[in-house]
Parts: sequence; C-alpha cells; structure tokens
Amino acid sequence: MTVSRLPLGFPRISARVRILLWLLVVMAVALGAVAITVRSILQRDVDHRISQLLTQETGEFANFVPQGVDPDTGGRFDTADRLLRIYLQRQYADPDEELLGLTGRSGDQPDVIRQRRDLPRDTALWRDIDALTRIRAARESFGTLERPQGELRWAKVEIGAPQGGQPGAFVVAFHPERERAVADKTFWMLLALSGVALLMTTGIGWAVAGRILAPVRLVRTTAAELTEQDLTRRIPVEGRDDIAALAETFNAMLDRLERAFAAQRVFVDDAGHELRTPITIVRGHLELMGDDPADREETVRLVTDELDRMSRIVEDLLLLAGAERPDFVRPEPVQLAELTADVFVKVRTLGEREWQLDGVADLEVFLDPQRMTQAMVQLAQNAVQHTVPGQRIRIGSRSVDARGEAGRNGADRVELYVADHGPGIPPEDAEVIFERFRRGTSRRGTRTSGAGLGLAIVKAIAEGHHGRVELRPTEGGGATFVITLETDS
Repeated sequence: MTVSRLPLGFPRISARVRILLWLLVVMAVALGAVAITVRSILQRDVDHRISQLLTQETGEFANFVPQGVDPDTGGRFDTADRLLRIYLQRQYADPDEELLGLTGRSGDQPDVIRQRRDLPRDTALWRDIDALTRIRAARESFGTLERPQGELRWAKVEIGAPQGGQPGAFVVAFHPERERAVADKTFWMLLALSGVALLMTTGIGWAVAGRILAPVRLVRTTAAELTEQDLTRRIPVEGRDDIAALAETFNAMLDRLERAFAAQRVFVDDAGHELRTPITIVRGHLELMGDDPADREETVRLVTDELDRMSRIVEDLLLLAGAERPDFVRPEPVQLAELTADVFVKVRTLGEREWQLDGVADLEVFLDPQRMTQAMVQLAQNAVQHTVPGQRIRIGSRSVDARGEAGRNGADRVELYVADHGPGIPPEDAEVIFERFRRGTSRRGTRTSGAGLGLAIVKAIAEGHHGRVELRPTEGGGATFVITLETDS
C-alpha cells in the first residue's frame, strides 16, 4: 500500500481552512460572474436605448418632412435650411443628445444648424467639422464614430434640394459616455459589495465551519489520547446530522474496542492461568522423578496426560481464534434427519448412558455438517461429564414455526439439542458457562478437569451459522442445550 506524504516544509492545511477556501473561491467566481453579467446587461440596455432613440428621432423627422407647414407662409417649406431651423426649434433633446441640421452638398464642408444648448466644448459634435463632413458623406443612415473625445452614435435623414436649392440632412448624435459610466459605476459598486460579502462570508464561514467540524476535531483529539489502558473516553453527541452520526459511530467503535481489549486481557490472563497449572505439574513431577522404574513410569504417565491436556487447550484456542475468520464455517445443503442420526451414532460411544434419539426434523438446511457435528459432540461430551452411568441423554432436532410450535405451519428455524437428566446448572452459572475459561462457581455439583473452552466453541460455531446456543431446563430435572438456526424459508 502506497502512503502519500507531504513534502518537507509543506504546511498541512486543515479541513476548516480548505472548506473556507473552496467556499470563498466558489463565492468569488459566482459574485464576479454576477457583476460581469449585470454590467453586460446594463451596457446592452444602453445600446438598445440609444438605438431606439436614434430610430425614434429620425422617424419623427422623416414624418415631418412631407407634412410640415411653414408658420410664416402656411405652405410647404421651400428650402432645407428653413425646414431644419423650424424643426429644431420645436424639439427638446436629451442631455447627451445633439440634434443638428446640415446644409450643402455631400462631400463639401456643411453649414451647421444647431439648437442653443450647453454641451462640453471638447465633445460637442457641431464644433467637429471633420466629423460632420464624414457623417454627411457616409452612405449609411446609422453609424458609430470613434473620436479622441469618445465614442459617438449617430443617425441621419437626407433632405433633397427643393426648387433647386441646397440639399440638407438631419443628424441625431448621441454621446454614450455618461450612460456607460453609470453602468460601469454600478459594476464597480457590485464588485465592492461582493468584496464586503466575501469578508462577511469569511468570518461567518470560519465560525460555522469551526462549529460543524468541532466533533471531528474532538474525534481526532480523542483518538490521539486513546491508549490500550484507557478506552473510556467518549464524544458527546449533539443533533441528528452526519457529524452526530460520525460521533455515534466512533463511540460505538470505542465500545467494541473496549470490549475487545477487556476480553483480550481476560483471555490472556485465563489462558496463562490454565497453561501455568499443567506446566507447574510437569515441572514438579520431573524434578521429583527418581530412579525407580515404577516411579518413572508413573511420572511419564502423569506428564503425558498434562501435555495432552495442554495440547487440547492450545487446539481449542486455535479453533476459537479461527472463529473470527469468514471461512470458519462452510455451509452446504444438508439433510437434517441424516445429520442428527449420524451424531447420535457417534456420541453413543462417549459413555455408558441411556442414549435416546428423541426426534429428527426431516428437512434440508444450509449449514456446515462438520462444525455442527463438532458442536453436538461437544454438548454430548459435556452431558456425559455431568451425568452418571445409566442416566438418560436425549439427542434430537426439530423444526419450529413463527409461533414456536414444532413444524406445524412451516419451518422458520430449526433446533438441534442435547438434553440430560443430571443435576442441572445453577442460575448464577447459566450466564457465564459459554464464556472462555469460565466454568462457574459450581458446575452442576462437580468439578471437572476441562479448560472451560468446550461451550465457548459451541457458541462460536452457532454464531458462525448466524444462530445462537441456549441453555434450557430439562423437564424432570437436568439441562438442555439447544442450537437454534434460522432457515431461509
């Protein structure tokens, strides 16, 4: 597995800072896009309004040409100059608009007729004879003129020469700098407001990210402070969001670790205690062994017996350690009646008891036949150890429906059981007998030489099948161990 490392001297960036940076980048891009879009819309509106104004002014003048009446004569205008002067007297231009009349032929320097109004001298079109000459000579009716003083939008309407007089033209000029300046001012104002919003977002985002990530930092600090000797720290859970779920999951993990470490310590202590006894016995007998052949033979027998017991303990420990592996059980379709009968035949040789095949369930189940046989034989061996010759031990299996009745309405689960009629198990021992190296304070009135791993192995096999093992009282006295497995039906 490849582990990435930060280069030397490269600062580690916290999640809080990264969240804030991403938030600021996204907001900056969004606010910048909004400001640019607004500026573009405003500029487009300015252009559209100017185009409408130019079209409107030229349209009004074009309508006035054939319909206008000279107020002095009461008839049609006889010169372009008179027409332009009367029309311009009657019009009111916008602040950035110029209405001009030009007389003279195209290409010549025109005579200018203008309204009396105050415009900046450096921008007024009527003072720019060169620009007027170019507009007069242009073939287009609308256009844009770039001047050192700034951009100029214009439109014109040509007037023919009445009665052989001088031709003329009506010119509408608009200076868009002020309108565009308003749009630019709005754009820069939006940028300034965006900057303020980013600063406010930085403060609020820093506080909110810190509050949201507080449980994460607490998880990190708690994990850093955890040791094998102290697994008691927990994270307070507040709210019902993902962070609270993370804290709950972390606390649950700590609970499992605490139980696992506690079980490990108990397991190591008990295993050391159980193995220390046979080692002490072996060492003691070997140290006291004399030269007498009979004494040596007896010592060898005792030592061999203790070594065999140690070997069984080690094998059981290895078996229990393997119970955590996913391949501990290898299920396959099995006829439960055949399995029960095979177990009954095998356990009859364990002792002189009244063995009885109590019942069999005739159905196919999905289980590991070898592990289940091992568990049932272990239960039978346990029953033999706590009964006397001649007492009855019953072996059987049955199917149970959802109401707990024996297989009348289909099988929801199956039970394999071993029932004896011995002294039974005291209630104070019933809760601990399935733990490793736990025999209870008084195990059915006798003390055996076992290591206390047999029932723990049975429990591991049952749980490996996603089932359970239970202790139930036997009718008439005794103990019944039942392995319960869920069926797929």
